[in-house]
Amino acid sequence: MESNFFQGKKVLVTGGSGFVGSHLVEKLVEKGALVTVPYRNKEKAEKNLKKVLEKIKLVHGDLREQKFCDKITNGIDIVCNLAADVGGIHYNMLHPGTIFKENLTSFINILEAARKNKVKRFLTVSSACVYPRYNTIPTPENEGFKDTPEPTNEGYGWAKRMEEFLSQAYVKEFGMKIAIIRPSNMYGPRDNFSPEKAHVVPNLLRKIMQGEDPLTVFGTGNPTRAFLHIEDFCEGALLAIEKAVDTDPINIGSDEEISIKQLVFLLCKHIGKFPKVIFDTTKPDGHPRRASDISKAKERLGFSPKISVNEGIKKTVEWYKTEAVQND
Repeated sequence: MESNFFQGKKVLVTGGSGFVGSHLVEKLVEKGALVTVPYRNKEKAEKNLKKVLEKIKLVHGDLREQKFCDKITNGIDIVCNLAADVGGIHYNMLHPGTIFKENLTSFINILEAARKNKVKRFLTVSSACVYPRYNTIPTPENEGFKDTPEPTNEGYGWAKRMEEFLSQAYVKEFGMKIAIIRPSNMYGPRDNFSPEKAHVVPNLLRKIMQGEDPLTVFGTGNPTRAFLHIEDFCEGALLAIEKAVDTDPINIGSDEEISIKQLVFLLCKHIGKFPKVIFDTTKPDGHPRRASDISKAKERLGFSPKISVNEGIKKTVEWYKTEAVQND
């Protein structure tokens, strides 16, 4: 029997108008939650949340302002913090300071507001970017503060480490109930396809769809990733809020690992275009391998990803062809 934990709960989803957040908002609405979403860009919010606009509350404002955070957390039962500033390797390498400041500023404000307003539960969405370049594969949670984060993601990695530390500190000092999850390599419909900020899946998908030939891919193509479909992420996040509010970090990921080369050819297959592929080895690879150990998620949450990368890429390509290509 499906849990009715979220039925009637007042839930604030920061970042709820973005790629990841909008999917979580839809799942929360399905489960009977009363959802509030703060936003800065009205057009983006209404576009990404069009399926549930009549069932949620939108509030315009800026999470970098403490007074706004205090206002929107008043009377809220659960806060899901999905607000984030991050991009692909190139963007992250150029903006480590901005990424660190933007992520941590909004996080500190919303966590403090949740504390003051006695919010019952809080979800801290960390990232697999906390892990160092060289780690055990699949990577267990206890390596989250080992060495330093992967250099190509250092601004985001350090920000997420600090969010985890602050979450644990607030639990110790104030007795809050906080869940920490570390998702990895999420993708799916409504992802960020902009050339400046797109991650590897949307970036390559857009290039292939636009007919780039030859197709230039950063790095050697040899690094591996375990890509997590957005629907699987949402399931893991909701389970963590319900079952794991003790700040013990939990990886939410997939145990299906593929190389960037394999990803390119999988995208080409589902798109139906087969350009000549050039791997630009003057550009960085990022993590040599990234795959999270999800045994804790399986044991504590009963979580297992359900969507294979083949099925997930197919779904994402189909969505792009019907929804995104007209705005590309």
